[in-house]
Amino acid sequence: MGVRKRRRTIAQQETSLSRYLAPYRMEIVATVACVLVAVGINLYLPFTMRQIIDGLTEKTLDRPELIHLLAVYLVLGTVAVLFSRFLRKIPLKLSHKVEYQLRGDVFDHLTKLDQEYYRGERTGDLMTRMSSDINIIRDSIGQGLLQGIRTIAVLIFASIVMVLTNRSLALLVFSLYLPMVAIFFLILRVMRKQQKDLQEHVSEVSNFCQESFAGIRCIKGFALERRRNTQFEDLNSGLVKKNMMLQLSRQSLWPFMAFWFSLGMILILILGGRKIISGELTLGTLTQFIQYLLYMQWPLLALSWTMSMMQRGKVSWIRVKEILDQEPRIKANGETDPDMGKLESSICFQGLDLEIAGRKFLEDINLEIPAGTTLGITGPTGSGKTLLVSLVARLMDPTRGTVSVGGQDIRTTSLAKLRGMIGFAAQEPVLFSRTLEHNIGFGVVKPDKTLIGWAAEVAHLRGDVEGFPDQYQTLLGERGVTLSGGQRQRTSISRAIARRPDILILDDVLSAVDTQTEAAIMQKLQPVMHERTTLFVSHRVSTLRYADEIIVIEEGRITQHGTHDELIRQPGYYSELNTMQQLEKRLEADGIAH
Repeated sequence: MGVRKRRRTIAQQETSLSRYLAPYRMEIVATVACVLVAVGINLYLPFTMRQIIDGLTEKTLDRPELIHLLAVYLVLGTVAVLFSRFLRKIPLKLSHKVEYQLRGDVFDHLTKLDQEYYRGERTGDLMTRMSSDINIIRDSIGQGLLQGIRTIAVLIFASIVMVLTNRSLALLVFSLYLPMVAIFFLILRVMRKQQKDLQEHVSEVSNFCQESFAGIRCIKGFALERRRNTQFEDLNSGLVKKNMMLQLSRQSLWPFMAFWFSLGMILILILGGRKIISGELTLGTLTQFIQYLLYMQWPLLALSWTMSMMQRGKVSWIRVKEILDQEPRIKANGETDPDMGKLESSICFQGLDLEIAGRKFLEDINLEIPAGTTLGITGPTGSGKTLLVSLVARLMDPTRGTVSVGGQDIRTTSLAKLRGMIGFAAQEPVLFSRTLEHNIGFGVVKPDKTLIGWAAEVAHLRGDVEGFPDQYQTLLGERGVTLSGGQRQRTSISRAIARRPDILILDDVLSAVDTQTEAAIMQKLQPVMHERTTLFVSHRVSTLRYADEIIVIEEGRITQHGTHDELIRQPGYYSELNTMQQLEKRLEADGIAH
């Protein structure tokens, strides 16, 4: 609950990773505190060892003092282990909290983006960003925060203590490590580009798999399995090559830093040994210095791994940030009235034009649809019928003119209120990989069996469902693959009417059913349609004749408007459509008779 309270609209905030870390300041402070305690103790332990070695060498250490120093060493070592344990637990837990919040925000933001965004994006790429990229960000925060803070603290404080212990030996170490760090960051720049190329290639593979599995019927229908496998093998080989190139750069850092560390150790032993022989340095001091160098070994070696992880996290964050930075074009504005009361279901198009990518799809649409009217919409393929009904649900905005519902411009109406009034059944319905019951009741907050059964009955789906072994608990598979085309369309009709909307939009939802099923559905749909405003898109005159009014759209313009009886007497598209379909029925009847 606390995490959800911290969420705000992405558009109202600066999209930066720091805002996800800000609520966890105390955890970060606790991590820093644990680091300082653990590092401080580990830097003090070599000093205790120096006292023991020098005391025993110079024979100035008696038994009680030796036992005291050993006890201090043991207690401090135990405390350091305990703080190191907490040091691992806190940032890792924090990273999972950030992952949870970030994943929720990305999904929430994706649901707010409109159709135009998804036209230019691939599903596989979005899935990779939602899964792989967010996982990498989590690891870069957890492990990166843990190892990053510890590495910085060790390098800074160990360097200070080394200078205080012996300046000449410290300068020797620094002279070796400065060029090492310069080369190190050059390699990291190469790795950043390689990581970005790799993540984009992962998206390519993910998208290829998603399209292949979604279109498996087409692939099998054209017997293209071998060609598809070859294409996947090429993609997969490219992924392996890019992964190997990245690993080559990443793994080169470890031996490179190990070599510099070993070189530094050899030079320290040579220089320190000479100082001990000349009496300028004690054995305990040299041992203390070597202990500091050994303590710095893991942070120095881990620096490559940590920076590599941070680079991966940065690349993945840029990819995720690209989603969060997208602004939906269809959204509430300053004129939106969130407290607006219930609207009537009348619809009005006034002076409406619609252009997409410089092409005009609808032009000069003026139309009034009184509440409770059933409007039939027909016209040639591509004339703009679906675009017209999509404007009512504000899936897009007109270029010019207005769409009003209940006398209110829908651009000043809450999207939730507007779309809550509408039941939309598309020609190509999207069904989810859940049960049939779930899909029918998808638009209802708390669907019950009575409502599900009623909606299925109206859509003439109930008889089919009763023939399924699991009936309403039948799992549909991805996009309803277990159903026929007609069953999918009828499921879509059931889903639209189950929410008992004020406005019902049926977009050519009977194209995949036979004429007998169509007649049965229309007979049961009539009472439902009479209770609400209905927009009914169809190419069949046999269904359009049930409408109170009918419009014909040709090349984005309304060319005819009237009742069924009026339009069949007028020369034009509708009468020609009626004549052609009547002729088809006669030919079918003659064929059956013969």
